[in-house]
Amino acid sequence: MLNQAPTKDNIIDMIEAVFTRHGADSYLGEQVTMAQHMLQAAWLGEQQGESDAVVLAALLHDVGHYANKLPPEVLMSGTDNRHQESAASWLAPFFPAEIIEPIRLHVAAKRYLVTVDPDYRDQLSQASIDSLALQGGMMSAREVHEMEANPYLDVAIRVRRLDDQGKDPALTTPDFGYFKARLGHWLLSGDDGQ
Repeated sequence: MLNQAPTKDNIIDMIEAVFTRHGADSYLGEQVTMAQHMLQAAWLGEQQGESDAVVLAALLHDVGHYANKLPPEVLMSGTDNRHQESAASWLAPFFPAEIIEPIRLHVAAKRYLVTVDPDYRDQLSQASIDSLALQGGMMSAREVHEMEANPYLDVAIRVRRLDDQGKDPALTTPDFGYFKARLGHWLLSGDDGQ
């Protein structure tokens, strides 16, 4: 958990602290750590030619596990910690919608894909299938319609697929420092210190 108030001047250091202090935490039933998972998602996005915004959204998509009041372990005990909302809320004052909205929607994108693509569920890890029920399961027709009207659907799906791919215990990636300057480039300008 993060205890100090984030500002424009410290947000990147706070994000880096998530990777260094909590990065070795197990990733909710997966065979990679939290840091490995997020770094793999970003690295794979870069290797696949994704935009900086998609790569950085993939890098940050799970920081909400540490930016909310519920620890990540509550998912394993049957409670949805809504980490996607926590991450988006925590990061929104500092980064543009191109990064924030795919983070906010990456769980909804899983629910959407399970609903509209009969083969997608077979691509999910067991831990991701287990968390799906806690996160709402398949979408209703109304939810599908709303998701399809969202201008960030495509990028949310791209981040979701990177999330699904970033679970390989044999894949090595650069560390957080590799992405740090690029993340700084995307910081929103503002005169209020936030």
